[in-house]
Amino acid sequence: MTKYGMAINKTRCIGCQTCAYACKMQNGVAKGIRWNRVLTEGCSVEDDALGQYPALSRTYLPLACQHCENPACERVCPTGATYKDEMGRVEIDYDKCIGCRMCMAACPYNARSFNWDEPVYVPDFAYGDDEVAKRARGVAEKCTLCRERTDGGEEPRCVQCCPMSARIFGDLDDPDSEVSQVIRQRGAGVLLEEQGTRPQVYYFD
Repeated sequence: MTKYGMAINKTRCIGCQTCAYACKMQNGVAKGIRWNRVLTEGCSVEDDALGQYPALSRTYLPLACQHCENPACERVCPTGATYKDEMGRVEIDYDKCIGCRMCMAACPYNARSFNWDEPVYVPDFAYGDDEVAKRARGVAEKCTLCRERTDGGEEPRCVQCCPMSARIFGDLDDPDSEVSQVIRQRGAGVLLEEQGTRPQVYYFD
């Protein structure tokens, strides 16, 4: 079987936000909503814990839905709107979503957004893909691993657009895939492993 996942090289990430904007354009994400974020983890310096100019460094954490193997959001959804598809992605059936936001409360990664109002779009971020499901007011939404693209054998837009090639996408069930090899060879790990959600997004330095 195919189980899509991703490995992200935190050392390569420069915090440029290209992935976040590419995601908004690909998926028509409305103003005030983000599926893909890049968090600043802070500044440090090797020899001085406080960090003094100019000996500073800054690290970033790209964060979106972790497409967990054991998703907490799916377990609490009362209508079955959240589900795991045949490719291992965590998806949302917007027609079944009743806006209870249980999934948002359960997600330890804060990966979902909610449409409180009618979606408003910045003109430059109109729908880039007509096949992407439209989201109305009153539903939860999140990263889909660009299902419309990956179903066609393409990479998610954030992977394709990263200028530093910090993201690697592929089949976690294929031991010979690039993403599987990187996870093995680089000792990649997951976020909040203690939560038991078994994310399919890995991070390495």
